[in-house]
Amino acid sequence: MFVAFFDTAGALIAVASQAGLMKDNKIPNAGRALLADAGSAVAGAVLGTSTTASFVESSAGIAVGGRTGFTSVIIAACFGVAMLFSPILSVITPEVTAPALIIVGALMATEISKINWSNLAVIIPSFVTIIMMPLTFSVATGIALGFILYPLMMLGMGKLREVHPIMYVLGFLFVGYFIYV
Repeated sequence: MFVAFFDTAGALIAVASQAGLMKDNKIPNAGRALLADAGSAVAGAVLGTSTTASFVESSAGIAVGGRTGFTSVIIAACFGVAMLFSPILSVITPEVTAPALIIVGALMATEISKINWSNLAVIIPSFVTIIMMPLTFSVATGIALGFILYPLMMLGMGKLREVHPIMYVLGFLFVGYFIYV
């Protein structure tokens, strides 16, 4: 649950921020987006596929102007056509697809400018979160480490009251998650 939720939350925040949909650091109708993602995960499980989820690759569609969801409909149609060519496309190696992933990563990196780089309690968890995502191949792991480090940094700096109690609970739960896994 942790991995699926934070993969989705990370992708949702990145994509909504890039699209300019964030209002006062909140995503309007985030519940509907999370419900749609959860529904697709359940449908995928019922149909016997691997877990379906939203991905930050959606930022590529936003970068070219997609805002309404029609971009997703076009992409779904392209995937449908691509299924016909699946045996031929299986010979394409990861080295060929890497440039597209580099572009998506570069688009995601534009959000780094919004981090408060003058606050040490923010810099260290942010850096660890950013660097651990590619090193662990998991957005959720990077976010989890950020959720652990931020309350610890604030606690160490004597700013215990400036952190919402939910952050401490999540940090504790993520420590448990890493011990269990």
